[in-house]
Formats: sequence, C-alpha cells, structure tokens
Amino acid sequence: MGDSTTICKKCGARNRLGIPKRNQVPVCGQCANPLPWVVDGTDHSFKKELETSVPVLVDFWAPWCAPCRVTTPVLEDLAGERAGRIKILKINVDQNPEIAGNYNIRSIPTLILFKGGNAVESVVGALPKEALLERLGPHLK
Repeated sequence: MGDSTTICKKCGARNRLGIPKRNQVPVCGQCANPLPWVVDGTDHSFKKELETSVPVLVDFWAPWCAPCRVTTPVLEDLAGERAGRIKILKINVDQNPEIAGNYNIRSIPTLILFKGGNAVESVVGALPKEALLERLGPHLK
C-alpha cells in the first residue's frame, strides 16, 4: 500500500496520507483539522487497516463495475463530511481475491462497516448517500 494524497476541506492544503499511529486519525499538516480518510487496501494490509479508533467502511469494488463508480463519490462525500470520524478502505476485488473470498463477496459494490475490527453492518449495491447513512447511522454515533 502506498501513500495517497487528500485535500483539506478547511484550508485547501494538499496532504500526503501515510499510516497514522494507532488510535490516531490523519490531520492536515497546515491547519491540524481532521482529513478525509480514503485509502486503498490489499489482501496483505487489510487487517492492519482495520486497527483504528474510528469505524472503517470497507468498499469492495472493481474498476469495470458501473455501480461501484457511482458509489465512489458518495463515499468521498461521506469521508469529507465525517473527517476524523470514519475511514474508507477501498478493496479492489480483482486485485485482492483472498480478502474478498474471506468475506464471501459475491456482488459489488459491497460495503462492510467495521468497528473495533468487527463487521457490524453490510450493504450490497449502490445507494444514495441518505439511504447509506440511514443504514450505517446507528453505528456511526
């Protein structure tokens, strides 16, 4: 897993997202506000990516999947609105078949919300942001 970059919603600074220390969320290097946290994961990095103090929403997707492409901006909005309170982990099922198989992913997009490393909710298919928040809301408080 390589570093990715994100733009701070408050000050507009470009930030490189490395791996924060355990129980920390990424913050802007310029203004110290929480950053949207969207990262690509792999079969190898999956368990490590779940080790965080905030809920992790895993997006099982593939680049050829049209509903997956519809879901991406919804997840990016969610990450921006809840910066510092949620992490989005994107798992390309074509490149990471082991973890997709471990979670019995049969349709994409499939979203699984993890808290404390445990799956607490799953959603199959593309949903508008409001419907997604309705499903996930009880777990994000």
